[in-house]
Amino acid sequence: MVEAAEHGGSIGCETAARHLGLWVLDEPGIHVWMRSDRHHHGSASRTCECTRHWDAGPGEETFGLPSLPRVLLQIYRCRGAEAFFVALESARRVGLLPRAALRWLRSVVDRTGRDLIDFSRDDSDSGLESLVRLRIRKYRWSVRTQAEIIGTGRVDLLVDDWLIIETDGKDNHDGASHRHRDLVRDATAASWGHVSLRFDYAMVLHDWDLVERAIVAMMALRP
Repeated sequence: MVEAAEHGGSIGCETAARHLGLWVLDEPGIHVWMRSDRHHHGSASRTCECTRHWDAGPGEETFGLPSLPRVLLQIYRCRGAEAFFVALESARRVGLLPRAALRWLRSVVDRTGRDLIDFSRDDSDSGLESLVRLRIRKYRWSVRTQAEIIGTGRVDLLVDDWLIIETDGKDNHDGASHRHRDLVRDATAASWGHVSLRFDYAMVLHDWDLVERAIVAMMALRP
């Protein structure tokens, strides 16, 4: 926040979303909200690589953050549909986006943005779940989020009531005890007729082609 102030604005876009505790895609550098009438102070760094946002909006506080709906709008315009969707579902999950704010956001985005808002849910437990669900949407499978499986418990995603997809975040499922627990869950799910696929953070974000091929190939084997 101090760095953004040195540049003449306040944090915005994904930087503000991360500050608010929302799940965001990795993005190096800082996003600075300049409003529409500020002056960028490049002297703060000769090699300034900040991303500047000049959109208008109420900002009575000199260094105040943009509102959350405006933060999401900035993400949509700056970082695209996927980054917008995961931040949107994260905001809905933690209850930071009331209906009035969601209606305003829907009124200022284009048709694609409105479709993403309509597709979004408030029960996704992580951005990885949101990202996988969005990316496999084109296959028109039935996808349940945080579904309860008899004998197994809650799983991240359940596709057509058969395929379980688990997404392991950066800091989760490390160590022998976690690995053993995951193996027990997968075996228990199999005993009830379910098949499990498990992907980590790096696979979903950086090796999606492999992840998608695995899901499609497994669904082709569905009884």
